[in-house]
Amino acid sequence: MSGPSRRTLLAAAPVAALATSALAQTAAPAVMVSTWDFGAAANAAGIAARANGGSALDMVEAGGRVAEADESNSSVGLGGLPDRDGRVTLDACVMTWAGDIGAVCALEDIVHAVSAARRVMERTPHTMLVGEGARTFALEQGFEARNLLTPRAEAAWREWLKTANYAPRPNSENTDWRSMPGGPNNHDTIGLLAIGADQRMAGACTTSGMAFKMRGRVGDSPIIGAGLYVDDEVGGATATGVGEDVVRVAGAHAVVEAMRHGMDPTAACRSVIERLARLRGTKVAGSQVALLALDKQGRAGAFALQPGFTYAVTDAAGQTRIARAGALFETP
Repeated sequence: MSGPSRRTLLAAAPVAALATSALAQTAAPAVMVSTWDFGAAANAAGIAARANGGSALDMVEAGGRVAEADESNSSVGLGGLPDRDGRVTLDACVMTWAGDIGAVCALEDIVHAVSAARRVMERTPHTMLVGEGARTFALEQGFEARNLLTPRAEAAWREWLKTANYAPRPNSENTDWRSMPGGPNNHDTIGLLAIGADQRMAGACTTSGMAFKMRGRVGDSPIIGAGLYVDDEVGGATATGVGEDVVRVAGAHAVVEAMRHGMDPTAACRSVIERLARLRGTKVAGSQVALLALDKQGRAGAFALQPGFTYAVTDAAGQTRIARAGALFETP
């Protein structure tokens, strides 16, 4: 597959800026969105937290914890695929309506990285802890140490070792989650955005990162401004896919700024995906990067490089739909 020409992308940009999602206009306002099909279960937990008086931060933490504890999800938390040395390392971050942030990177032996990130935000003077320091802090905070490498994930790693070939497959988050957890080269995150009953917003990201990555690799997921950004005046955005490419364009922050300047969520996501394609050309022709946004009015939107990205949208009544994002490299 060849990448789009610069001329083609530049010509498409004005259309993206003006485009609006008819579905977003007619559907009930969303109060929570999450990446991928498995975001539906996460949203259900978030809505339950909201109904019990929880804040937007409580909503996204509750949703993230569902994905982290799901052994069938090989891209987040327990059961996540390991690095090339056979170690499962987790990255996560949270951000609130007030600009408070917390993150952990390369965290080992702790299932709920999203909660550890929240503790960093609330109980330290820092915004990010990494590696052994993050693990030690989590244990001091009462988190239980647990081996995150499940038998199925270990079997997938040992199978990978036979060839040691790393080539990410777009949308493996959905295909592997539905079929065989621990499928080859699965990677990714769950990103969550929520609006609380008080109309304040928060977001979270949590991931086990790229399967069979180099030890110490960190992608976009725990990086505020790349994998997640929330501005309570405008809305929030989160990213999924190949983190290295999201970081190149400060993906989530760029989406929020596009919404600040008048774009609806879908158009804002598309504008940043097009920027990435202009920047990287054929280098991203076979990669997946997707962006998801929720504005203060409850409009949700998303856009991706490749077709296949899905996301869960839930309204205040708890009604959830799975939406499929448009894609720059959509096949005819």
